[in-house]
Amino acid sequence: MKEAFVDKNTTLTIRDTDVPVPEAGQVLIRVVVSGTNPKDWKLPPLWPVDGTPTNQGDDLAGYIEAVGEDVMGFHKGDKVAAFHQVMKPHGSYAEYAIAPDHTTFHIPAKTSFEEAATIPLAAMTAALGLYQRLKLPLPWNPATDPLPLVVYGGATAVGAFVIKFARLSNIHPLITVAGKGSAFVETLIDREKGDTIIDYREGDEVVRAKIKEAAGGRSIHYAYDAVGEHGSHQNVDAVMTAPGEITTMFLSGDYQPPQGIVIGQTIAGSVHMSPAAGKTLEDIEFGAAFFQFIGRGLSQGWFSGHPYEVRPGGLAGLQGALQDLKAGKASAIKYVVRIGETEGVM
Repeated sequence: MKEAFVDKNTTLTIRDTDVPVPEAGQVLIRVVVSGTNPKDWKLPPLWPVDGTPTNQGDDLAGYIEAVGEDVMGFHKGDKVAAFHQVMKPHGSYAEYAIAPDHTTFHIPAKTSFEEAATIPLAAMTAALGLYQRLKLPLPWNPATDPLPLVVYGGATAVGAFVIKFARLSNIHPLITVAGKGSAFVETLIDREKGDTIIDYREGDEVVRAKIKEAAGGRSIHYAYDAVGEHGSHQNVDAVMTAPGEITTMFLSGDYQPPQGIVIGQTIAGSVHMSPAAGKTLEDIEFGAAFFQFIGRGLSQGWFSGHPYEVRPGGLAGLQGALQDLKAGKASAIKYVVRIGETEGVM
């Protein structure tokens, strides 16, 4: 099969490799569409430490080809999307990929593979942050009183999914910070419930003042920082009331929150960590349940993926996609590739 590997300089190489075999608790998926994520260019300079090029793809949509032992609910030919286990072999930058069964979910016939491939990593990062880290009300037990939530980076894929899930949980007002993707964020929020958008390009002091104004006199105790750089931590903690909690994907190493404000990191890969790795079953089982919830939402029409752009050339198109992600060109969009467009794929 054809498989793409990314080196520490974000240079892509396509090789012929063997089709992997699923182990117990895993499924083998014939990949139709692979998504991309910022981690796909950020991680190679750091891991593996010896600089070995790796298949960095984690978001995929396609058909079940085979299942390992002890897999329930999936059969050859099922249309699925999946979250490949981060930092493990056989990722989505290939004709066939391996994924754990608990991070694989059925997608309806009406959902395109392109849309489905935008969902797994970003949506799970959003869900873990909201519900496992911030402990906010779940969609099936929604909030009954106003609950201000700052979403910094609302046009990012993670930020957009945070908004979608928060609305399902009746969390309002949503105070969203965005920039050139504000028009997209406008389609996600509910102005009638007090949601608003603040343009970070107006400057830090204006952003902080407008966040406080948007809260309508209520204290702000929760924030999801989907940016994690360019002063986002500081802008968020400046408007919060202790006790307050911020969750973010990217922690600034020298950042220290003010007294009474706690900041923690949300890593989607925690849904893959075993108890042997020092992780409890909590995130694993949450991921298993929530991915099925997402699949039901796609089927019933109350959930959707992220806007996407198909990069031509199949696996070869990943080179330009990763370079554009690195250059910060992606706003309110996910880059995806169709594996069948790869030269040499039958």
